Amino acid sequence: MRRETVHVRGADMTVFYLDSNSRAAAPLLVWAHGWGHTHANLLPVAEAMQSSGRSVLLDFPGFGASPLPREAWGTAEYADACAEWLGTLPPGRRIWIAHSFGARVGLQLAARHSEAIDGLFLIAAAGLQPRRSLKARLRLAARRAVFRVARSMVPEGPARERLRQRFGSADYARAGPLRPILSKTVAEDLSEAAERVRCPTALVYGEQDRETPPEMGERLQALIPGSRLYVLRGFDHWNVLTEGRHQLTHRLAEFVESGA
Repeated sequence: MRRETVHVRGADMTVFYLDSNSRAAAPLLVWAHGWGHTHANLLPVAEAMQSSGRSVLLDFPGFGASPLPREAWGTAEYADACAEWLGTLPPGRRIWIAHSFGARVGLQLAARHSEAIDGLFLIAAAGLQPRRSLKARLRLAARRAVFRVARSMVPEGPARERLRQRFGSADYARAGPLRPILSKTVAEDLSEAAERVRCPTALVYGEQDRETPPEMGERLQALIPGSRLYVLRGFDHWNVLTEGRHQLTHRLAEFVESGA
């Protein structure tokens, strides 16, 4: 792969161009990873699609080979940065293929910069607030209250970090310097952005996904005009990219060939 670092919105973003055996007029497939991942997590799927289009894979600023942006970005800032980079590329059909967090950015990109892409293929898309029972909401509120009280009594340092490890999500515990970005993006509700999407959109979820359950896909489908929803049996949020790769590439090839 050819590697390039581009400067967008004051940040550096590393992009990886995958060699392709596709026809010259084939679309550009832009691959955007999920939270805590890098381009490498999507590379096997991209390699399986080499005959369908030319692929470029991203490491979002703050992930993989790309340094952190100077400020805590939300998905709008990530989308604006990607639109700036896409605007430097030769004209042609472009499809945004993304997993989880990358799907959040894709929704914002399509809503804010409709000229930048021609289709969305979103895998385990996040972007809507999860639906919880009253009991679950009360439990979560109590947990947050206990954490706030305990944090106020403990100075910054190893003891407070242990509190974060105990009360925070697994993503938060592992996020390190990305925590301000995680806190900003995880709270976003992209319902309005989804309603503004006008390009062809496919939504793919694993049947056993607990991070972004299929019902979230149903709600997104209702918001995005003309979108299509596929639920792949037997897969969850993570193994849909690995064990579910063949089903993913089948759906993606159909999407590409349909002219989306």
